[in-house]
Amino acid sequence: MYYTYRLLVLMTCVIAAQTDDFKEEIFIKPLLPAHLYTHFQFITIIDDNSTFQHSHLSPRSLGEVISRFKVEELHLTLTEGQWRHHQWGYPVLDAAPGAELYAWFEPEVSNIDIQWRKLSATLSGIFCASLNFIDNFNTVVPRMALWPTGAVRTTHNITLRLRYSSLPREIVCTENLTPWKKLLPCESSKGFSALLNSRLIHNTNYHSIGVHVRKVCTNEDCTVTHFEMKQTVALVYDSKIINSIDWSFRKLFGQGLPGACPLSSASTIYVDVTSNDTQKFKLTPSPDSTVFSQRGGSETILAVYNIKPNDQLINIGAKYDITKNLLVTVPPPLYFTRYILGYGKEFGGIVTELVNNYWTAIDVVLLENAPWWLPIQLSSLRVNGEAESNLILSQFYSPGRSRQKPYHLELMLKLPPRSTTTITIEFEFVFLKWQEYPPDANHGFYIGSALITANLPTAKNYTSLPVTGTTFNSALNASKPWYPAIFRTNGGMVSLPTPDFSMPYNVICLACTVVALAFGPLHNICTKELVLKPIGSPLSLKQKIMNLFKRKID
Repeated sequence: MYYTYRLLVLMTCVIAAQTDDFKEEIFIKPLLPAHLYTHFQFITIIDDNSTFQHSHLSPRSLGEVISRFKVEELHLTLTEGQWRHHQWGYPVLDAAPGAELYAWFEPEVSNIDIQWRKLSATLSGIFCASLNFIDNFNTVVPRMALWPTGAVRTTHNITLRLRYSSLPREIVCTENLTPWKKLLPCESSKGFSALLNSRLIHNTNYHSIGVHVRKVCTNEDCTVTHFEMKQTVALVYDSKIINSIDWSFRKLFGQGLPGACPLSSASTIYVDVTSNDTQKFKLTPSPDSTVFSQRGGSETILAVYNIKPNDQLINIGAKYDITKNLLVTVPPPLYFTRYILGYGKEFGGIVTELVNNYWTAIDVVLLENAPWWLPIQLSSLRVNGEAESNLILSQFYSPGRSRQKPYHLELMLKLPPRSTTTITIEFEFVFLKWQEYPPDANHGFYIGSALITANLPTAKNYTSLPVTGTTFNSALNASKPWYPAIFRTNGGMVSLPTPDFSMPYNVICLACTVVALAFGPLHNICTKELVLKPIGSPLSLKQKIMNLFKRKID
């Protein structure tokens, strides 16, 4: 019986080894001004019918979470820093500052809220993050802003099966990166993950780690699906940090690349050399091939390196010619900014500016997720200063409830060409209970980023192309009339009315001082006995010696 069980386990592992597939990729692109964008992605394809009890390449801990809580699609990001869309264009995958988690559940799930809390608490333990603070009071159900990127069984009530939450105060550190790397087949010993040195990547202007799970079709009819687990790392280096505009793996990551992961079917590095038409920089060593892509009015040239699983250290780098203009500024078709209005401690406002830099109109969906302690007034909503604007195509508003649910606003807008659209909504400050203030209450309270979903008519500055396959190369020659993308604005900070927390400290110090000064003498008077000391002639030396012997005898 024992050998039969071992044989079944071995057969299961062999089947899993045949169906699983793992690929790793790096995408490198120079940014303005004097920045470098590096994007890692590790993609694992597993069978949809897998129970995750026996896994070959896929992380079992994450697979069991997907299977246990019946998750159809999951997206988790932990980000430190802010992406500058106006200067840098668009990233491969956009992320909000702090922690962001949203997921679609399967139609069989009856109570999604309970499963959502269990899912966030479990992921909190896996990634050592504060995701256990996600609850109903900071969770919304987007109706128009978010849609699945993978294959779903049915679109019936698909928005009601979605939950979204963000923790803008969350800090990303080594405690999050270490369990993230343990989910990889080679962990951090071999392959591209060996470059992820926590001491160096946390010293960047922007760094983000993410886990994205979805179902992908394996045939044209989409009758057979597989799970795709994608782990990503996005880094933006500043030339002032590495003390040079030239870059190499040793300068960026402190070491060379120790070959590919032996379990990977493809290990590829892509370097964007579109701006190198006049030999502004030189790559060393020379790339294995060059891929030319033309889509949506945008031409992209990528240098391709195919890495093999050997033990030789590989140091890819670029040396720039400082006598030539390195990059040409090409503004993206859509960019945005967000800031806080108001003064005093009574009323304020949130302003979001959307700039359409293209010659045609762009349809966007704006999602505002305000916490319960920041009530937004729908009656104060203004679009370009007008209460009733013809730019609003659709609108959804869900009022919040104190300590129970946040305020949720979604607007579908048609941005006119070559225009700036300003959305303003006012809020009022509320008083919190003294236990609800953080330890650094005077620092301020963070507001999460707003989500902007857009159908871009062009692919300029567009590196977040929806991947139709599992690699960058499979989507290079994609040609579509529009390019869907989801962006996050910068966060905000407000200063709520804060009590004088120094007053209790002063009262405690004063009270303790008074008690100490009053208690000491009273305690001595009540507990000690006053004895009168007899006054007489001084004792002689003989008498002192006799008294000493008497004490020893006693």
